[in-house]
Amino acid sequence: MSALPKAAAAPLLDVNGIEVIYNHVILVLKGVSLAVPEGGIVALLGANGAGKTTTLKAVSNLLKAERGEVTKGAITFRGERVDAMNPSDLVRRGVVQVMEGRHCFAHLTVEDNLLTGAYTRSGAETRDGLERVYTYFPRLKQRRSSQAGYTSGGEQQMTAIGRALMARPKMILLDEPSMGLAPQLVEEIFEIVKGLNQKEKVSFLLAEQNTNIALRFADYGYILENGRVVMDGEGSSLAQNEDVKEFYLGFSSGGRRSFPPRASG
Repeated sequence: MSALPKAAAAPLLDVNGIEVIYNHVILVLKGVSLAVPEGGIVALLGANGAGKTTTLKAVSNLLKAERGEVTKGAITFRGERVDAMNPSDLVRRGVVQVMEGRHCFAHLTVEDNLLTGAYTRSGAETRDGLERVYTYFPRLKQRRSSQAGYTSGGEQQMTAIGRALMARPKMILLDEPSMGLAPQLVEEIFEIVKGLNQKEKVSFLLAEQNTNIALRFADYGYILENGRVVMDGEGSSLAQNEDVKEFYLGFSSGGRRSFPPRASG
């Protein structure tokens, strides 16, 4: 098991040695272990196909829709085994995933999209939730009556995160938030994530190919390659690691090779 970020207390989320198989034969994750502390921002890093999205879906129990399953290991949230739990029950416990590609309901307004995230909440909680979302995303308040399909990629990403926030989560699983966005918008999204983390005490496990910005905002990071964790450490330490610089931050004159194998033990 990897050392826990901010280590002393038991983690909010503990993923311990999981293997994931698709279609009963394709081994995608090979003994992945990670931890997210209460109030932490933890990044899952790696190239496309490394296993980042599969890891998030294993946590949120969305693998079955794709003929995938966790076949070994355990996933606990607040000390409770959740790897066999119904996804809606997991949402009620405070774990919400924002999918890669945002997946807004294009024909619904921005506000109606947000309201779909409040299905576990009462009317008063829903009204309070909308005001809180609009505080963090004032642009969404301006576009609240617009059809989501006619908003920008950045506004759709904000809508997707705001929809997750409506469920009053303890932890958000955020998949590739920078995908398809201009650098200035990516910076804005990550600043909002940091604000939610600090002010609302929402923990984040985020999968991201943009290693540079992820390590600027994450407390801790895990680098995946070919379904395995090949390195982990505090965000600031990983950003200064020579292998990480070479393989993921672009400070290399040669072509990309496989990441050095992780030391055992």
